[in-house]
Amino acid sequence: MQKIILNSPLKETNWYVITGGPSSGKTTTINILKERGRTTTFETARHYLDNQLVHGKTIEDVKNNQPEFQLGILNLQIAQENQMDPKAEVFLDRAIPDTLAYYYFFNIPPAPLFNEAIKNVSYKKIFVLESLPLVNDYARDENEEAQKQLHHLIEEVYESLPFEIVHVPIMEEQARVDFILQNL
Repeated sequence: MQKIILNSPLKETNWYVITGGPSSGKTTTINILKERGRTTTFETARHYLDNQLVHGKTIEDVKNNQPEFQLGILNLQIAQENQMDPKAEVFLDRAIPDTLAYYYFFNIPPAPLFNEAIKNVSYKKIFVLESLPLVNDYARDENEEAQKQLHHLIEEVYESLPFEIVHVPIMEEQARVDFILQNL
């Protein structure tokens, strides 16, 4: 994957991205960080899907139109990041670059909005959580092969950006959070 060129100079932020493939413990990690008094964000993909369900669509309706689904997630993620104070310490449950991994996975071209948004991203550090055993639910229906592919694509996307990456190994939930906080 080619390096992604960002606008210069980058705005400085105090934002930490918690990312990884499906079923890597991102939301659990975010919830523990929140319980410990840290500022966190919500996962935009689930929020978007839940909002579509409330408005009468089925999961199949949403997931069968991946370009629209990914654009909806991207719009929410951009809005969320635009509302955040760059000086505030915030832990994000995924971030704008994650969308590119899903565009690649579904073999769809990134929306023009993504191409503009990616040029302005800025994060203090990226924490990539190693995958845990796959557990599916109403929103997550990938198989183990898709889980591995998405995890790899997410790593590639973030490696193409100029931000420090910390790989978070599999360990007990509280220990994972301790590891992250020790590596800020």
